[in-house]
Amino acid sequence: MRLAIDQIAAIVRKDIILELRTREAITAMLVFAVMAIVMFNFALRLRVDTFRPLTPGVLWVTLIFAGTLGLSRSISAEQLNQCIDGLLLAPCDRSVIFAGKALTNVIFTSLVAMLILPLMAILFDEALMQPGVWVVLAFGVIGYAGAGTLIATMAASTRAREVFLPILLFPVALPLLVASVIATAGFLDRLPLAEFAPWIGMQAAFIVIFWTAGTLLFEYLVES
Repeated sequence: MRLAIDQIAAIVRKDIILELRTREAITAMLVFAVMAIVMFNFALRLRVDTFRPLTPGVLWVTLIFAGTLGLSRSISAEQLNQCIDGLLLAPCDRSVIFAGKALTNVIFTSLVAMLILPLMAILFDEALMQPGVWVVLAFGVIGYAGAGTLIATMAASTRAREVFLPILLFPVALPLLVASVIATAGFLDRLPLAEFAPWIGMQAAFIVIFWTAGTLLFEYLVES
């Protein structure tokens, strides 16, 4: 167990160092997220009398699309110069590679979320900076990173992986997106937890299903 944790940490450290050198993924994710939030804010102010009920949907749509940019980069970067072959030659289980890649995507998407949430709280005049919203955000990001890493691995072997990734991922992630929007709205509307707790449970189930699937299937997908 200790060895697996060290190996996962090594993969995460490698990806973070690479990103700090290039700044390609996090910059694209952040620029897209900020532009989307600003455009949503101005468009909704012009067309809708009160757009505050739309805040959870805007938050999650923005975060999902921004996260997809990072997911595409995380796997495609390994395809350049056959770097994936060197990674597969490492003396570790393939599930460790999946966990490291997925955890890196969690970190990058969480960083974007932490930066855009205060901006949304100001522009949309909503109490987004509360513990319940952060919990829902964490569950959603972890679940999306698990499913996204798995499907990005499937799409990486195709020529049009940038096109196939969202086509394959968005229908799969729809239950997670719906659950995240409803749970976020529940906290913003200060509803009793019992009314939307099942949706948080759906988030947790999504995490278990896709992180388990990724651990079991990553070896077959990456070598196919």
